[in-house]
Amino acid sequence: MAVAELGFYRLTETPLDRALPVMLAKSLERGWRVEVRGRDRAAMEALDLSLWSHDQAGFLPHGLAGGPQDARQPVLLTTEPTPAGGPREALFLIDRAAFDTGEAASLTRTALLFDGHDDEALEEARAHWRATTAAGLRAVFWSQAPGGRWEKQAESGG
Repeated sequence: MAVAELGFYRLTETPLDRALPVMLAKSLERGWRVEVRGRDRAAMEALDLSLWSHDQAGFLPHGLAGGPQDARQPVLLTTEPTPAGGPREALFLIDRAAFDTGEAASLTRTALLFDGHDDEALEEARAHWRATTAAGLRAVFWSQAPGGRWEKQAESGG
């Protein structure tokens, strides 16, 4: 397994519903199975609908947790950790969803996406950064430049 890495993505130019599908598609290209965890079931249902129609040329294979095929979904949208969902290589945390560094250490990649205009979300991300680096995990902080391009702002550990 690769060294566990936690990426912090401060969304300032692109809304989550446009940034997340691109990141998920790249994860699938790497052959990773992905869990996307949020806090609110209704928001996850809205994301589910959005992902079905985000790209006119194709679709992003995924499912909403709670169905009989959860373990087979390449991307599983959930509000709870999914041990029954089988092994996953990547975890995407949205809407300030909970996680711990032990969980992140067991994955190839964890990505925390947060609204860069929300001061509380930024402070929470900073607290997660401190916990991640204290646990000795590799952490990379990304922020969007004008136009939406990602720029590395900080890197620590690993």
